[in-house]
Amino acid sequence: MHSFGKRIALLAHYRFLIYNLVVRDLKARYRNSVLGFLWSLLNPLGMMLVFTIISPLLFRDHAIVNYPVFLLSGILPWNFFSASIMTGTNSVVANGHLIKKVYFPTEVLPIATILANLINFLLALLVLFALIFIFGIQLSPWIWLLPVVILIQTTFTLGLVFFLSTLQVYYHDTLLIMDVIMLAWFFLTPVFYSASMLPVAYEAFGVTLEVQRLMYILNPMASLINMYRDLLYWGYRTDIDFFLRTSITALFVLVSGYWFFVRYSSNFSEEV
Repeated sequence: MHSFGKRIALLAHYRFLIYNLVVRDLKARYRNSVLGFLWSLLNPLGMMLVFTIISPLLFRDHAIVNYPVFLLSGILPWNFFSASIMTGTNSVVANGHLIKKVYFPTEVLPIATILANLINFLLALLVLFALIFIFGIQLSPWIWLLPVVILIQTTFTLGLVFFLSTLQVYYHDTLLIMDVIMLAWFFLTPVFYSASMLPVAYEAFGVTLEVQRLMYILNPMASLINMYRDLLYWGYRTDIDFFLRTSITALFVLVSGYWFFVRYSSNFSEEV
């Protein structure tokens, strides 16, 4: 097993392989498609239309105007996260034939999958910025932090995918379990609703739970979406507490996930 530093150097050596895998993923996704990349916008735009219609019936937050922008600033990061988790979890198993034929650092597979989804996310952001312009929403003066927030989310997602793709090699039920978890995670994250609608505190069995605070502490995606909305919708400076805590969490998840991946990757060719 190579040391951590040597693994990173090895990844740099195989950077063109990562590039080719990303291109292959993007081409395969839109092969024989009439609309090409535009299909990837239909899901968030469809969800935006549905939630815009039904949101007044389900809930009403008078602080939220221009709901389509509010929703897209949450649904686009979530779709990037969800698609990366679901495709990344199976990235090693799906490419088992490559692992058995030729040597290369297997971590390029989840990395390439995440980067392909990142490109889709960045292109979809163009639609969000168009809506921001149409609705006349004032961007935050701290909008320059947006690439940093995207980097934090990518770091967090990649760390999870390293961990999950390793589990998928040994336990093929991992992907099915994550399908259920991601559905629950979606509703537990303020994607289509505002976190301010949740009670500040809730008492259960004599214990007072700080609901909003716990959501941000236990759910990094809640903090990330809050940061996106601060910059793209509310026009605020992103909360430094969210920023630092989520950055540290993302880095920890990446390092521990990568260590876990490298620890068991030597047996991948025998297991896939």
